[in-house]
Amino acid sequence: MSSTNKSLEQKAINTIRILAADAVQKANSGHPGMPMGAAPMGHVLWSQFMRYNPANPRWANRDRFILSAGHGCMLQYALLYLTGYALTLDDIKHFRQLHSKTAGHPEYGLAPGIDVTTGPLGQGFANGIGMAIAQKHLAATYNKPEFPLFDYHIYAICSDGDMMEGVTSEAASLAGHLELGNIIYLYDDNHISIEGSTDIAFNEDVGKRFEAYRWHVQIVEDGNDIDAIAVALRNAKAETQRPSLIKVRTQIAYGSPNKVDTAGAHGSPLGEEEVRAVKTFLGFDPDQHFYIPEDVLQYYRDIGKKGTELEQQWQEQFERYRKAYPELAAAWEQSARGELSAGWEQKLPVFAAGDKPIATRQASGKVLNAIAADLPGLMGGAADLAPSTETHLKQYSSFSSEDRAGRNFHFGIREHAMGSVLNGMALTPGIIAYGATFLIFSEYMRPPIRLAAIMKLRTIYVFTHDSIGLGEDGTTHQPVEQLISLRAIPNLMVIRPADANETSVAWRVALQHRDGPVALVLTRQGLPVLNQEKYAPAEGLAKGAYLLSEAKGTPQLILIATGSEITLALGVQERLQQEGIAASVVSMPCWELFEQQDKAYKEKVLPPGIKKRLAIEAGSPLGWHRYVTDEGAVHGMTTFGESAPAADLFKEFGFTVDNLYAKARALL
Repeated sequence: MSSTNKSLEQKAINTIRILAADAVQKANSGHPGMPMGAAPMGHVLWSQFMRYNPANPRWANRDRFILSAGHGCMLQYALLYLTGYALTLDDIKHFRQLHSKTAGHPEYGLAPGIDVTTGPLGQGFANGIGMAIAQKHLAATYNKPEFPLFDYHIYAICSDGDMMEGVTSEAASLAGHLELGNIIYLYDDNHISIEGSTDIAFNEDVGKRFEAYRWHVQIVEDGNDIDAIAVALRNAKAETQRPSLIKVRTQIAYGSPNKVDTAGAHGSPLGEEEVRAVKTFLGFDPDQHFYIPEDVLQYYRDIGKKGTELEQQWQEQFERYRKAYPELAAAWEQSARGELSAGWEQKLPVFAAGDKPIATRQASGKVLNAIAADLPGLMGGAADLAPSTETHLKQYSSFSSEDRAGRNFHFGIREHAMGSVLNGMALTPGIIAYGATFLIFSEYMRPPIRLAAIMKLRTIYVFTHDSIGLGEDGTTHQPVEQLISLRAIPNLMVIRPADANETSVAWRVALQHRDGPVALVLTRQGLPVLNQEKYAPAEGLAKGAYLLSEAKGTPQLILIATGSEITLALGVQERLQQEGIAASVVSMPCWELFEQQDKAYKEKVLPPGIKKRLAIEAGSPLGWHRYVTDEGAVHGMTTFGESAPAADLFKEFGFTVDNLYAKARALL
């Protein structure tokens, strides 16, 4: 490379540093040090290696970029703006301000070119594992020898903080096991965290750890050596079997005379005088703010424009593919649009009231296997619990290093990573991802569930063993507070069906829902199949709550329940009717769906004139008072459970017809 080009590259790198320092200073908030130190690796990656098209940020075969070190987001915003994405310099100037595209951490759907919302450290790292799995699966499903439609890589820049978080270890172990050679991660090894040098808490050999995970590991000793970074990236691309980690020794806040290599540059602005000193050190005018040299802007815009040609070549290849493989092409396009195959709902099973009792987890398994053939993009698995959660697709193989077309996934005992990996899979058009574990272990998954809700991803969680009804495993495994804690997450739809037919409808609702994740909460124990001729059909679940059993006469009381407690409510209703007391039973499997209904429907299900109401759920009573008036009551769990058979536990904690009948009578 000529000295002229080298000089321009250095000016380009320094422009990124100045933009980061200026934006953080103007916002009086943020992390200037990481983008200043990592600017060379970001520059090399975006200028020489990554395939992307700023004119179409969602091009299907683009390389994915994850800034797992999301606190350094000004690095990504600067590169997006400079290469020609639909960001303006004003967007950069409004960094971290109300309604700005340039939020304090990268947010999917907010700024163009952001492939995933990162922030909590380790999440982006693990999301990339899911993206890599999805790429391998798409390639196995659609690629042909002469048509490598999906051959993109997953790139990320990670931090010391990412390397400390436990989810990273879970995900890295899984990636090495699966031989995901399409992963190339750059580790910004700057030795600084908020409290100071990482030596105060972190001195392990990260490279050896990742070698133990079966990763390909390289070390670049000088983070400013762009040639060495380029060589390492070329080596990583040549390594097709193992995921790659490139450990790059950087200096946080490089260019800052007084704050380089200090924690003071990690989470706060450099200060006006120090920003001036940075500009002087890097050869910029200290009196200019947000200055971008014309030759630097042109240089990056020319790089960005190459993406239009790359996508055009891919589109031409796809047109040839369409002629050679019209059915596959049509299937991909439909799946990529998020559409489901025509008539798939007809495969949903209907369960007869005469059938023997069946756990809703078992009904869910029957539903999954009935519809899998008609939904080719549906894939998932469990955290070593497929036999218990009934989530194995019996006619399909398992995804592995040898079989990329498999649709069953073995996450291992890695719930935290499973949630994050599911998000990466769900971010890939053509994939509908589900993951399963016991409801109690949703606690391990809370960070990725929350991020899925923020991104409004089409992720499906199957949470089984939903109450004290799981029995002998005892308090450690019996969920009490989990239902309400999940219901508290905005954009997350929580559905707890009452029987097999409600479970079938719940799966239909979950698969058709495209504006956020869905949690299906299912029983371990068998439940009676409700007679849909005697009671209202399970289709009512689609509205969140419905009048399952009308009162005989003018109702004096409304019994509201979910899941396994519905049969108890029906028993109480029958007992009251024998005494001439009219009561109605409302099944309320999903609060979120019910809240979407209009006022007229809500008042039809819960007439405001009927003040006597009893809500019944084997979980925390928190939240139920929104549906129960001051004259009503809630029967739930206010303590942890115990280790005993389920029937004994339900009796011990008052989930019996006798006890609930007494509570109903007391209300009247």
